[in-house]
Amino acid sequence: MELLITYDVETVTPEGQRRLRQVAKVCEGIGYRVQKSVFEVVCDPSQRLKLEANLRDIINPDADSIRIYQLDRGTFGQARHLGAAVEPPHQGPLIV
Repeated sequence: MELLITYDVETVTPEGQRRLRQVAKVCEGIGYRVQKSVFEVVCDPSQRLKLEANLRDIINPDADSIRIYQLDRGTFGQARHLGAAVEPPHQGPLIV
């Protein structure tokens, strides 16, 4: 399955800055950063459940927001980029 993950984490406090780094680290472990707070992820259903649980454990639900969009398979390959865009190798291995 293909997921598009976007997040907005409060960074006014040191705790918020820590959460932001943790959210980014979790997302980097499973997907590709395509913008500062946007990741493209190719995973299976069990990986998605683990990802969501990890993110839920990190965020403050009163101050932070994470959106996960499930896309049709092949959507990433059809994406059009304008400007300085990253072309993640979704079909290749993820090297962490």
